[in-house]
Amino acid sequence: MAKGKKSIFFCQNCGHEESKWLGQCPVCKEWNTFVEEKTAVTHSSTVKGGARGAEVVTLSNVCTDQDERLKTGIKELDRVLGGGIVPGSLVLVGGDPGIGKSTLLLQVCQCLSAEKRKVLYISGEESLKQIKLRANRMGNFTEDLLLLCETNLETISTTIEKVNPAVVVIDSVQTMYSEEVGSAPGSVSQVREATHVLMKLAKGLNIAVFIVGHVTKEGTVAGPRVLEHMVDTVLYFEGDRHASYRILRGVKNRFGSTNEIGVFEMQKCGLVEVENPSEYMLSGRPENASGSVVACAIEGTRPMLMEIQALVCQSNFGMPRRTAAGLDYNRVNLLMAVLEKRIGLPLSNYDAYVNIAGGIRMNEPASDLGIVMAIVSSYKNKPVAEDTIVFGEVGLSGEVRAVTMPDQRVAEAKKLGFKTCIMPEVSVKNLGKVEGIEIVGVRTVNQAISLL
Repeated sequence: MAKGKKSIFFCQNCGHEESKWLGQCPVCKEWNTFVEEKTAVTHSSTVKGGARGAEVVTLSNVCTDQDERLKTGIKELDRVLGGGIVPGSLVLVGGDPGIGKSTLLLQVCQCLSAEKRKVLYISGEESLKQIKLRANRMGNFTEDLLLLCETNLETISTTIEKVNPAVVVIDSVQTMYSEEVGSAPGSVSQVREATHVLMKLAKGLNIAVFIVGHVTKEGTVAGPRVLEHMVDTVLYFEGDRHASYRILRGVKNRFGSTNEIGVFEMQKCGLVEVENPSEYMLSGRPENASGSVVACAIEGTRPMLMEIQALVCQSNFGMPRRTAAGLDYNRVNLLMAVLEKRIGLPLSNYDAYVNIAGGIRMNEPASDLGIVMAIVSSYKNKPVAEDTIVFGEVGLSGEVRAVTMPDQRVAEAKKLGFKTCIMPEVSVKNLGKVEGIEIVGVRTVNQAISLL
């Protein structure tokens, strides 16, 4: 049977499909985002005649031997990936422009090529000279790193099959196009087709493929949402491009945990690993300053100490101003309402500015008690002792609730020289014998504030 053409309308924002044009997308609620694209339709009888029989196996006959992971030479990246690169995996790396995605992947290529592994770096955005200029700042590269500047998907597929490298880097997927798809590069159909072709190459040739994805103004990967469902791992590179630190966070990982993060610092020679983020975040902390409290949050298996700063001052207007940087704004308002209702602090007449020093963002409930202590410390203008660390979740009735992994939080605080730890009394029971640091258990916010 001859093939026919059928019009399908795609939402350029979320990838939703409709059989007719709509003014507003019913999924993402964006206006005027539907575009028409032609798709080939084949008669069902042709599909039936060309179908191949599938081989069925029993679960007991499936081989469970795992392929050895490839170490990237960057410990922070290996941590986020779950121990290294899995051969045959498809990894999507997203982040804001200029955040360091290309720099990180070029450093991965440098480390893998130094171990005599063939790596193919395909760029659709930069020329060979631009890549060479960035590589000169990083150091020496071996002959096992191969470069290709191409955007044609058919040419890229042929080259990958011919070279057969261990790892392929695609920078970026939005620049790739297939001649079989009539739309422009970066459209929903082109991005989906490019990802599908790269996925088949990764699984068929058992090579690891890294693809760089642009992000929207909301911070999510641009293109259809199905893009994140097709890949094995989704990594987001976060941080202020004007600051020196960067955080690599796993959003999806079929081969490991999604709670791990990697911390990097952007320097002249490229991205440098930060092996002790707690010490890095606490550097430059003021002495004997009110409103400054050190709290502890858990990211995956890693405890991270952070400095929570609060500034409470008399409001000159009828509506007090509240600002939260690095913390959930609604959570800060909730905790201030607890202080006003349960403790009796007249915070409704005060402006409040709460911030995590260093620009890092944390939303773990264990930072609640640190926020409360910082606000009260600034309100009463009484500094918290420099060698004191605070963590615990605060409930609406003013109680201090238990947190997970208290032993690791206390061990991290002890390692950095803290002498006192204020924590939930319920969690003290889960601690073993701890020497070198005083443990103070509190049941309510009132007990914690009385320690100021």
